[in-house]
Amino acid sequence: MDLATSYMGLQLKNPVIVSSSKLTSTIDDIKKCADHGAGAIVLKSLFEEQLLADVEKLETYDHKYFWFPEAVDYVNEHSKGQGVKEYVRLIKEAKDYTDIPIIASINCITAKEWPKFATRLEEAGIDGLELNISICPFDENISSKDIEDKYVDIVTEVKKYVKVPVAVKIGPCFTNYLKISKRLIEAGADGLVIFNRYFRPDIDVETEKIEYENYYSAPEELTMSLRWVSIIKNKINCQVAAGTGIHSAEGVIKQLLAGADAAQVCTVLFKNGIGYIDNILEGLNNWMDKKGYKSIDDFKGKVVKDKESNAAFTRVQFMKRTIE
Repeated sequence: MDLATSYMGLQLKNPVIVSSSKLTSTIDDIKKCADHGAGAIVLKSLFEEQLLADVEKLETYDHKYFWFPEAVDYVNEHSKGQGVKEYVRLIKEAKDYTDIPIIASINCITAKEWPKFATRLEEAGIDGLELNISICPFDENISSKDIEDKYVDIVTEVKKYVKVPVAVKIGPCFTNYLKISKRLIEAGADGLVIFNRYFRPDIDVETEKIEYENYYSAPEELTMSLRWVSIIKNKINCQVAAGTGIHSAEGVIKQLLAGADAAQVCTVLFKNGIGYIDNILEGLNNWMDKKGYKSIDDFKGKVVKDKESNAAFTRVQFMKRTIE
């Protein structure tokens, strides 16, 4: 069975990508991901503040660091143990161990200063770069277009400094998702990750303080990305990785049928261990064998190529369910 696929222009032996998380922050876990058959690995995100702290430019980065100097101390201290040098070392160790694509990740909110330092990651041997852009609309004076422009500016600036393919990981909160997708592609994005899953602070009613627990995704969350993968895939000239809520081979298969080129997994590996990659690949193989498919291309995007099925992902689906 041929599970090979292409994403970001990179050749993957299968469509299962281990997404950026603590599971991809150490060489031991990266080795486990590779040994259990991952098609590619996205390293844990490096924050743009860490890049700037590494070159002592954090103080001029944002007004909050002027008003809260302790934040500078925190980032500087954090960067000593998990900064750019350590990240470069991790890339080199990963590339020495495996030949599957190793994709660096940068969590960013601006196009200022830091993009030029992405060249250090490219020189270390990365096969691709994922921009985990997380701009939250907290300022009522910033328009939707202003926010979209920042995304485009980041991609445009990064592409000036690296030749490796660049993917953009974005969230679902855009007024016109197809429009921003096309703008990012025009700016140079080689891939899109749908969707980013943002940090969700909570409140402890006993202590009356904010909690910073990580909330895992649930299989039910798959349907949001599934819908948008199916809607945009045939309308853009770009390869897509689906993310969020993919907890099984069935989840991967659904995304491929909707048109995704690859699927990023994370929570399911936290819950079941990195070895669960084997189960996902076995399930995908078994399903393809049962259906008589010899390759991923035999069925990728099959559901949305049908006009009736494609319409079901838009308003028709809602109308049918409500009326009947």
